[in-house]
Amino acid sequence: MDVRPTWDDYFLSIAREVAARATCQRRHVGAVIVRDRRILCTGYNGSPPGQPHCTDVGCLIEDGRCIRTLHAEQNAIAQAALHGVPTRGATLYATCRPCHVCARMIVGAGIVRVVHFGEDPSGWARDVLEQGGVELLGLPEPPRRTGGDWDTLILR
Repeated sequence: MDVRPTWDDYFLSIAREVAARATCQRRHVGAVIVRDRRILCTGYNGSPPGQPHCTDVGCLIEDGRCIRTLHAEQNAIAQAALHGVPTRGATLYATCRPCHVCARMIVGAGIVRVVHFGEDPSGWARDVLEQGGVELLGLPEPPRRTGGDWDTLILR
């Protein structure tokens, strides 16, 4: 029996580790952009470079959401652009479903597949992704188990 994780599980577990770098106290989200089974870039929710982080000055709440930070998907796409890494044809792995703003950026970046934990996006975010031809795959989030000095995933 093969106990190796699937590629989707593997990259989602990396996105989960990336989320540990998040600086918003309300939610930790991680994203990994991959093409041809190679990581292009990562991102987590945190403030833009040079800006104060929620962990330092608190969240900036508007309409019940923190607006101080960039979303993990936005940070990953911005990192790719900053370093000249093309994302056309890539898959984005994220620890949660994309919002409508991230959905537009995903389509605009030429990303063709999104794999995430939880249910698929609904409403306008789903419409944008479907109309952009982006394949969606929502997977149940596996529980964590303690393993040594860090948490690891229990993979299917």
